[in-house]
Amino acid sequence: MERLEKAAPSLSLTDAQKAEIAEIESIAKARTAEKELFLGEQIAKARAARDGLALESLEKQLASERRRIQEEAEVKKERVRRA
Repeated sequence: MERLEKAAPSLSLTDAQKAEIAEIESIAKARTAEKELFLGEQIAKARAARDGLALESLEKQLASERRRIQEEAEVKKERVRRA
């Protein structure tokens, strides 16, 4: 534990930073849910139509959107931690 602390000292966050990080996480969750709802409907339609190509494409798009939103949130949270 001590070696870990020396390698990467833990940061003590202010209440304002904690609130800002919580807001960033909340927005990221909302954006993810929005994409899942929108693309989920399209995925369901592609499944119903048995359109494998469209289904695969939409699933990849959803995974990419989730990853992008999460990465953006992590970058924003890191900026808040370093401020």
